[in-house]
Amino acid sequence: MADVGLVVMAYGTPARPADIESYYTHIRRGRPPTPERLAELTARYDAIGGTSPLAERTEAQRAAIAGSLGQTEPGRWQVVLGQKHAAPFIEDAVAGLAESGVRHVVGLVLAPHFSRASVGEYQSRLRAAAGAHGLAASAIDSWHLEPSYLAFLVGATREGLAASPDRTKVLFTAHSLPERALLADPYVGQLRASAQAVAGTLGLHPWAQWSIGWQSAGRTADPWRGPDVLEVIDDLAATGRADGVLVCPHGFVSDHLEVVYDLDIEARARAEARGLAFRRTRVLNDDRTVLAALADRVRSLVPA
Repeated sequence: MADVGLVVMAYGTPARPADIESYYTHIRRGRPPTPERLAELTARYDAIGGTSPLAERTEAQRAAIAGSLGQTEPGRWQVVLGQKHAAPFIEDAVAGLAESGVRHVVGLVLAPHFSRASVGEYQSRLRAAAGAHGLAASAIDSWHLEPSYLAFLVGATREGLAASPDRTKVLFTAHSLPERALLADPYVGQLRASAQAVAGTLGLHPWAQWSIGWQSAGRTADPWRGPDVLEVIDDLAATGRADGVLVCPHGFVSDHLEVVYDLDIEARARAEARGLAFRRTRVLNDDRTVLAALADRVRSLVPA
């Protein structure tokens, strides 16, 4: 019987169009969206086929990590999914592990860069749920400099540049957060560190050949970190110093709404309207090499 449980944690997504309103309400901490906001979000999902590919991608990632752990320690690990805004929730995952008899729970968020407002919240919920069931808990804080992930990003960016005009700028992007959440927070520094590592390996010069942009900011009264990717594209086009833009969403690890709509549809349309060729690098999804490395990190947290 498995004695250690791993909760692979992800944001979650509506399983079907009928779930969009309840999902959005959960994100808004129980406050239903206005009809206008709901219609806008629904239209974005409609534009990518009605639902996001995130659920399928996340399950593939969970299964790959479970397979890697099972190869090295057969029967020891039970690997389940726990989500922030959709079932199965993090608390459901921990409760199921407790019922199965595990004594130690490890948490791994499918996001490389740590912020208290994102990864930190997942971890707090995991630890609170584990404590309620009398389980020991530990977690991976960040993996933004994991060598295999950096190698993946380098390869994906190199491929994208090879298919782009010579004068193409690489724009590394990640999900924006409210400025108040970024005070004394490692998120921005970690994003810059991983972008710099990739750009340095490829010999790209700061600003002239690469920079960081932000995307998918929330609709709140608080200011969110910028510049937004669309603003960067506008500014780049205005300089006349580039013929193309290659977006590397290094803050994301799967195809989902913020990638396949915000970038593949919205950012592409903006770039092409400004006369710039647009490409987007592939994202991690279920890359076996990187997920095996994450399994190794998880395994290192629990004594043999």
